[in-house]
Amino acid sequence: MAWLQLHLATTEQHADAFQAALENLGACAVSLTDGADQPVFEPPPGTRPLWQNTVVTALFDPEHDPDLIKAALELQGLSADAMHHEVLEDQAWERAWMDDFAPMRFGERLWIVPSWTEAPDTKGINLKLDPGLAFGTGTHETTALCLEWLDGNNLTDQTVLDFGCGSGVLAIAALLLGAREAVGTDIDPQALIASEDNAGNNGVAERLSLHLPEEMPQPFHCDVLVANILAGPLVELSALLAGYCRPGSKLALSGILAEQAESVREAYAPWFDLNPTSQKGDWVRIDGIRKDG
Repeated sequence: MAWLQLHLATTEQHADAFQAALENLGACAVSLTDGADQPVFEPPPGTRPLWQNTVVTALFDPEHDPDLIKAALELQGLSADAMHHEVLEDQAWERAWMDDFAPMRFGERLWIVPSWTEAPDTKGINLKLDPGLAFGTGTHETTALCLEWLDGNNLTDQTVLDFGCGSGVLAIAALLLGAREAVGTDIDPQALIASEDNAGNNGVAERLSLHLPEEMPQPFHCDVLVANILAGPLVELSALLAGYCRPGSKLALSGILAEQAESVREAYAPWFDLNPTSQKGDWVRIDGIRKDG
């Protein structure tokens, strides 16, 4: 069976109205995606932020006429900025989706391996992780920058803080790479649930403790801190994150666009000796060592 797929370009303000109207017109499925490469990270609990330019994609049975759907939308006052359609031949959709996620290598030893594939390197450090709701599976440049940094450091017997842990991928990677214990914190309770599940799947749950930010143990100091969030919060939280680091602790920050790097460096320079900025695509990582005193 073939399917009719429509793509409609609209705005954040109108996306929900398009979704509801398309469902009422008989769409089997409706999805919302980014229309202008505008990332959305770690929304507050209970919110669903969208992109300023949003693409609404709807899947219909093939007997539907795209021109009639467009006319029906316009009768409801919904006019897309652009619209196109295609006919999709039926296929094993779950298999096609799974094929998009292959094992990925970070640094010399570390691999992210989906559960349905075999580890390419049985002697490597293989972290089992499937795509999910929480941000952080290694596919984004910011996560990759942090994973590569963790792989390049000696974490043996270290205590690691993953600030803004998302899926827990960075904390779990650190534990598999030799860290003694890890602490993860995130503002989203769903992220803590995802982190706990992923830690269990990798056999490190007993060495990972998870907390909402306001429930972090006090006092707390770590040997290694990774924070893959956003530049604005990183600047605002610089004193807090520095306070978690004892002298000699290692720091890695990401979620930072290249043009934001200097402001983040300035915020952390009073406490850390910073290395040259590392860049992947439009994104950067800033890392360094906590100063004495």
